[in-house]
Parts: sequence; structure tokens; C-alpha cells
Amino acid sequence: MIPESLINLWLAALPLMASPGPATLSIAAVAATYGLRKGFAYQLGVITGTGLVLLLVASGLTGLILALPAATPIITIIGIGYILLLAFKIATAPIAANDTVGKPAPSYAGGLILGIANPKAYAAIGAVFSSQTLITNDPLTDALAKISALGLVIVMAHSGWFTFGSVLAYYLRHPRYGRWLNLSFAVLLVASVALSILPIHA
Repeated sequence: MIPESLINLWLAALPLMASPGPATLSIAAVAATYGLRKGFAYQLGVITGTGLVLLLVASGLTGLILALPAATPIITIIGIGYILLLAFKIATAPIAANDTVGKPAPSYAGGLILGIANPKAYAAIGAVFSSQTLITNDPLTDALAKISALGLVIVMAHSGWFTFGSVLAYYLRHPRYGRWLNLSFAVLLVASVALSILPIHA
């Protein structure tokens, strides 16, 4: 039987970590625009980067890094810059995924950068990690258990958005809908950046 504490952690994590944001929307957009095969490396990069954020939060290094005066602005600028570049590439991509054969898709490195520089990841993972306890009276084992549980959420959430994007790829073959979907993804990506850098209480 699954412990109630683990169920509570997943119930708290899923709405925060699987909701639309820079990482999840970008994965769906890349899958829809470039297809499953070409978009897989980007998705893997985002998952890896988000996993690294989880390890930073679990180790307590996030607080030390973000305490540095220049750290937060640098991370934010990198994240915003890459998302804006990605939004431009999505908006101007060929309407059909088949037409992107000669065009490079966003890479593993690009996904890794976005995963690490995604402000929403730090806020969501930090909130869940600090508010939930799986194993009492054993901080190390509790931290390892939460890393495993949240790592599973990261993989499932991003894979779900990747699958969703691949389903939309069918509609991108139709000129009537393809351009609107590309533009909609680009606008949503830009909007997600604005929302992710707002204070949590806003």
C-alpha cells in the first residue's frame, strides 16, 4: 500500500510541477513543431535540468546560490533569453513537422539550460520539498525519498506534455491551423516567462 505521506506529496507536487510553465509549454511546442524523434533530445535536456534543480533544492545549495547578489538576475536573464529565442523559432517554424527535416530542432543543451534557468522550477520544487515530510526523524532518508518521488513527477509531467505536443503535430499539418498553433505556442511561452518571474504571492 502506498503511504499516505507519499500520496500527499504527489498531490501537492502535480498541480505545481505539471501546470503550464516555461518548461512544460516549451516541451509541448517542440514536440508539436518538430515531432517526437527530433524533439526527444530537447525534452531529455529539460528533464535533466529540472532534475538538477531538484538536487540543488534538496542539498540546500539553492539558498546559497540565490543569496549571491548577481545570481538571481543572471539565472533569470538566461531563462528569459532562451525562452524568447525558442518562442521566435516556434513562431517562424514551418507549418508542418515534415517540413522541418532540414532545420535543427532545439537541442539537449538548450533543454538543459532552460531546465536549470526556469524560475518556476525553483519555486515549485522548493515549495513542495520544504512543506512535505515522508520519513520523520531521519532527514537524510527523508530527503532521498523526496528526491525519488519528485523525480518521478518530473519525468511523468514532462513526458505528458511531450505526448500532448506530439498529438497536436497532426493539426500542424493543416495550413489553416498550423500557423495559429505555432503562434499560440509562441505567445504562451512569452506569457509563461512573465508569470514565472512574478513573486509567488502575486
